[in-house]
Amino acid sequence: MRAMATTPAPLDGVLVADFSRVLAGPLAAATLADLGATVVKVERPGAGDDTRSWGPPFVDGTAAYFDCANRSKQGVTLDLGDPADAALARELAARADILIENFKPGSLARYGLDQAAALAANPGLVYCSITGFGTGSPLPGYDFVIQAMGGLMSITGERDGEPHKVGVALVDVLTAKDAVAAILAALRHRDRTGQGQHVEVNLFASLLGSLANQASSYLATGRPPGRMGNQHPSIAPYETLHCGSTDGVGGPELLAVACGNDGQFRALATVLGVPGLAEDPRWATNGERVRNRAELVVVLEAALAAHGAAEWQARLTEAGVPCGPVNDLAGAFALATELGLDPVAEVGGGRVPQVRSPLTLTATPVRPPLAPPRLGEHNDAVRAWLAAPSDQPFPSETEPDKE
Repeated sequence: MRAMATTPAPLDGVLVADFSRVLAGPLAAATLADLGATVVKVERPGAGDDTRSWGPPFVDGTAAYFDCANRSKQGVTLDLGDPADAALARELAARADILIENFKPGSLARYGLDQAAALAANPGLVYCSITGFGTGSPLPGYDFVIQAMGGLMSITGERDGEPHKVGVALVDVLTAKDAVAAILAALRHRDRTGQGQHVEVNLFASLLGSLANQASSYLATGRPPGRMGNQHPSIAPYETLHCGSTDGVGGPELLAVACGNDGQFRALATVLGVPGLAEDPRWATNGERVRNRAELVVVLEAALAAHGAAEWQARLTEAGVPCGPVNDLAGAFALATELGLDPVAEVGGGRVPQVRSPLTLTATPVRPPLAPPRLGEHNDAVRAWLAAPSDQPFPSETEPDKE
């Protein structure tokens, strides 16, 4: 386990029992670890979390997918079908401040690990259940299926093309953030009253809650919005536009332009050398620009063809017009480094680096990440602690078990 920091992290002293797997639950638990909590990840012997096999890429036998959501955890394997291991699991739940699980609703009752049993044994426990469609539904909750059934794919992709999923398991990530928010609120309640509670989040509701203006548009009009590629349904120009090429030889480049108000559009028209666009009644206001978008795009792209995306970004940014090139991940990390955001955190031991936590707290900074655990890496230490009297503190440092 990590050495003690000079300044305690926000959740220093909080113990999390992580019975979850795949992404939403593990990522929520990893965020709590970033905030200083001690997280014990419970996995099945032999196989472990499903994502341990989700590759390529694999680095030194470890799937990069698993690594992204399991940093800074203590790893223990417990067979819940074994009475002795199930007893250790219940002991972990009895000592924990937070328990996170994403089992099929009702399935943990056979082991005495359902929320009713866990809260009866540990009244101050914050017990977080993560499901796909709510505890009343038997449907399995995989991100891709949720994106399809929850409407996200219907608004993602080209106007005349097939619906597309987002390029990352975004619903899992959003649900993890919802889970952390709910858990922290429940901890605050526990601090005031001493009472724990059952916290529930589900992927389907988290997706609907994140659809923001698109969901509001549907509720206001009764008409489901459709796909518009990179265009915004309510703002123009707020999309990718074709420019010339940087070297004058390659094909057109893409520039993301986001004019959120009339002043920014006037600045765009001036920089492009066509200031009259902002006075043209077809484009003088945002509403008119949205209605006459197709004609506007033709004019804008004709002007943008004079230079590549990098040149236009420099000129437009100086004029206060939000814009930027369409980077790949190499470009994104390079930009973050250039901006001084220090986006990569090394974990040592030749393991895959982690993306640095986006959370910045001046008085109680987040903890530097540690390498995700190998399967059962801390079995001996965690099992010994669970077998010891309950007043024994969790080890301040846990070394990997010897082979």
